[in-house]
Amino acid sequence: MTEAKTKPTSADVAAFIAAVEPKRRHDDALVLDEMFRRITGWAPRMWGPTIIGYGQYAYTYDSGHSGTAPATGFSPRKASLSLYIMPGYDDMGDMLDRLGKHKIGKSCLYINKLDDVDPAVLEEIIRAGLDRLGRNWPIEPS
Repeated sequence: MTEAKTKPTSADVAAFIAAVEPKRRHDDALVLDEMFRRITGWAPRMWGPTIIGYGQYAYTYDSGHSGTAPATGFSPRKASLSLYIMPGYDDMGDMLDRLGKHKIGKSCLYINKLDDVDPAVLEEIIRAGLDRLGRNWPIEPS
């Protein structure tokens, strides 16, 4: 089995956000950090060099592959904001339709800037993802 590349680190979240460029991405990261803290009630933790995670869960797939991952979080990448909504977007069609401009991957929600989306709907999506994840795996604070 290969070892997971994304692991929790001791890097300082505030220092990471302070270094985010350009300014627009930095400002959006501050808003997202506040939103995720409020929704989850958890302090953030860096996962790898660029992911800010809130909570964590241990998983074991039917294949036997197991690991630990952030329960939710985001990364203020240069191309877009990447939000991690675990375990994906099944049953979120209505919320995604109301969100605004975005793209989705398997468990990533890509947003160019927060002004492109409805923040109330984004909060709904984050909460729904956590609720669904919690029905499948125990979630712990990070």
